[in-house]
This record gives sequence, structure tokens and C-alpha cells, in this order.
Amino acid sequence: MGKVKAPRRVADNEALAVGTTIRGSAQKLNLVAALIRGRRAEEALNILTFSKRAMARDAQKVLASAIANAENNHNLDVDSLIVAEASVGKSITMKRFHTRGRGKSTRILKPFSRLRIVVREQEEA
Repeated sequence: MGKVKAPRRVADNEALAVGTTIRGSAQKLNLVAALIRGRRAEEALNILTFSKRAMARDAQKVLASAIANAENNHNLDVDSLIVAEASVGKSITMKRFHTRGRGKSTRILKPFSRLRIVVREQEEA
């Protein structure tokens, strides 16, 4: 009497990786994710490697994890992978306070974001 196995959230020819706490706003991370949507996995890794944006490093780690999941867990061909989905959402926000003049304080918000990358094995045409 165990728990029923959860169904797969992606198709059989897809693999998934999620970065849950990436430091920075979702708006900035979405600009990085837009660079790799719909591209081949190898090309997307190169784009993220040489991007000047700081959040590209974290996105590169998530993409590398998705590629590794495809290869090791789902036996997909790495050379024929494309980035099928790169979606961004809000995660937690840390609240901090900064002291200001005359005994006042200001609230500082430090946002975190989520990045969900799905890679799909593309059939050779």
C-alpha cells in the first residue's frame, strides 16, 4: 500500500529542469529566456555562455541540467534537442529594511524567480 506514482508532466520525447530560486526579477530573467526559446540546445548553451547578462549563468545551469536529464534519465539524443519551452515566474521575495534620515526606514525588496526549461527531441526530417 504505497502512494500512486505521479504521471509525467511532459511527453515521452521531452525532459524538464526547473530552477526554483534564481536571484533577480522575473522580468530580467524573461529577457534571458527569450534568447533561447525555440533554439537548438547546443546553440542555446553557446548564447548563454557568452551573454553579458548576469542571470544568463543561472539559466545556463538550468539548461545544462535539462540536457543531462534528457540524456541520462530519458535516453534522448543530445544532438537533436531543442528548447521547447523556457517559462519564467515569480518565486519568493525577501523583505529588508534600510535606515534613512530622521529615524525613518525604507523597505527593500529582493526578488527571486523560477525558470522552467523543457527540451524536446526533434525528429530528423
